[in-house]
Amino acid sequence: MVKLTADLIWNSPHFFNAIKERELELRGNKIPVIENLGATEDQFDTIDLSDNEIVKLENFPLLNRLGTLIVNNNRITRINPNIGEFLPKLHTLVLTNNRLVNLVEIDPLASIPKLQYLSLLDNNITKKPNYRLYVIHKLKSLRVLDFIKVKAKERAEAAALFTSKEAEEEVKKVSQEVVQKVSDTTEDAEAPKVVAPTQEQILAIKAAIVNSQTIEEIARLEQALKFGQVPAGLVVPDPASGVNDGSGPMEVGFLY
Repeated sequence: MVKLTADLIWNSPHFFNAIKERELELRGNKIPVIENLGATEDQFDTIDLSDNEIVKLENFPLLNRLGTLIVNNNRITRINPNIGEFLPKLHTLVLTNNRLVNLVEIDPLASIPKLQYLSLLDNNITKKPNYRLYVIHKLKSLRVLDFIKVKAKERAEAAALFTSKEAEEEVKKVSQEVVQKVSDTTEDAEAPKVVAPTQEQILAIKAAIVNSQTIEEIARLEQALKFGQVPAGLVVPDPASGVNDGSGPMEVGFLY
């Protein structure tokens, strides 16, 4: 990871972009934390922080000139509740491919008075019920969301849906419940199901220990028996086959 220092800022590319705005490019530096942006001396219209490892959108100094902030492909999960105090003229914010999950996480953006263009594509938040209407409701000045123009019909639908604070809280609650269900399902799917060995398998492991030829093999089998695991390749004779009729030790083997 690379610390965002004044030296890095001064030595990074800065130029007039295609729309004749002065841009500072800080992308692809594996920056984990936004800091020291005061070193820009508020000389840029656009700052590009894409392709880093930023988790929190915070620590901005007062940047009266900044109009466009590009933060694609980071790890953002949190936004400073008072971000608008430091970016009063920000009109474009690109947060594509980050880690925003719940609707409530974009509430701080309502503090940005002139925000008109916002992208939240490839964040899990976009999959939540009423996502688009919620964002339109919270960000009154928004004109384009996820590169799609906000229509008057959508504003009317948002106003009708969020008629009260209680209605807004209910939508947030539903969003969080959906996240919890998805999380629980994912954990269930990822967690391996441990199945205890059967009595036949335990007997087979014990017999394999007796028949083992090396100390290493004995140690491996004893470890498996201790933790209730079935060693890979263990062959358990079928009781119905009559291989072991109780008159002698059970013969077992391994498939390699």
